Amino acid sequence: MDLRELAQDLWQNHRGKLVGSLLGLVFAAFVMWVGFLWTVFVFICVIVGFWVGKRMDDHKENLVEVLDRILPPGNVE
Repeated sequence: MDLRELAQDLWQNHRGKLVGSLLGLVFAAFVMWVGFLWTVFVFICVIVGFWVGKRMDDHKENLVEVLDRILPPGNVE
């Protein structure tokens, strides 16, 4: 079994463990680098960005519609 087959086997049989471990490692590195609250802020921004991108990819809304719904209306004169 070569390295490529091993990687494919690990990905197919242990995907959740690999992704969870990688996310834990990234979270820990961010906490050590910038602190806990900044790390939570960055992860919230990533989740919101992912959500907006998914809505756009699914062609449910475009960016302007999402921003109009999230942001308060401006004063247009």
